Amino acid sequence: MTSAVVFAYHNVGVRCLSVLLAHGIDVKLVVTHQDNPGENIWFASVSDLARVHGLKIATPADPNSAQFIASLQVLAPDFIFSFYYRHMLKPAVLATAKRGAFNMHGSLLPKYRGRVPVNWAIIKGERETGATLHEMVEKPDAGRIVDRMAVPILPNDLAIDVFGKVTLAAEIVLDRSLPKLLDGSARLTVQDLSGGSYFGGRKPGDGLIDWHDSAQHIHNLVRGVAPPYPGATTTLNGATLAIHRALMAGRGDAAPGTLQFKNDCCYATCGDGRELRIIELAIDGLPVSGGDLLARYGAVLPRMGK
Repeated sequence: MTSAVVFAYHNVGVRCLSVLLAHGIDVKLVVTHQDNPGENIWFASVSDLARVHGLKIATPADPNSAQFIASLQVLAPDFIFSFYYRHMLKPAVLATAKRGAFNMHGSLLPKYRGRVPVNWAIIKGERETGATLHEMVEKPDAGRIVDRMAVPILPNDLAIDVFGKVTLAAEIVLDRSLPKLLDGSARLTVQDLSGGSYFGGRKPGDGLIDWHDSAQHIHNLVRGVAPPYPGATTTLNGATLAIHRALMAGRGDAAPGTLQFKNDCCYATCGDGRELRIIELAIDGLPVSGGDLLARYGAVLPRMGK
């Protein structure tokens, strides 16, 4: 029976671990993360799935430590798989797998190598992204490609919508690729990194809206960091206002950052003169409606931003 050690977290980790089990892989160990109590845990639990199937679980603080690598050497798995595991695995870890180590990445490699690829693809205005199964090497997301699958990004999709599509694509890619990996017939394709891109992680402060930017760019930011992610934020009369959902609208006649009401709808003017119709928002973390703003500030609202 083919064996594997699986490093996994998040929804992609749950679905891809499920695929391995469905194919009869002997999962000798599941390596995952302890949930951070300060994080919004909106996704499924790899640990819960592993426990249901009676699998051994490890949550090392450092998976690249000499002690942990020694434990992997004892297990001597045929494969290592990484599915949305958050730590980089060093060559010494990868070398413990006799037949190779493979990672599932949430983009169409070589584009959007690195962190939070789904969010970045939306923020950058892409119309598609996907999931790529690739060989793991020392350089992040740079190994040869086994298979990949594209999914569409619709104009008003939020990050959670796209992440759901990418999760399904990851499951499909692994399910159809795994038999070829197991029988040795998989054909791996070298990536042309010169035609790709690399992005780092994002912090909540990166969601600050610049109202002098174009409506489309602001709309993409709102979509890319909408809940369950931290959200796109601005200030309104000293309070933090988060815009969770918006739609592109027509041209306005106000200065950038102006919030106003027309026909019972709330609109924000952007730097290119176009408006966004605000659908969902919150002030200091509490959801509010356009009517709440109207009652609080009256028909003439303060400008947003600094």
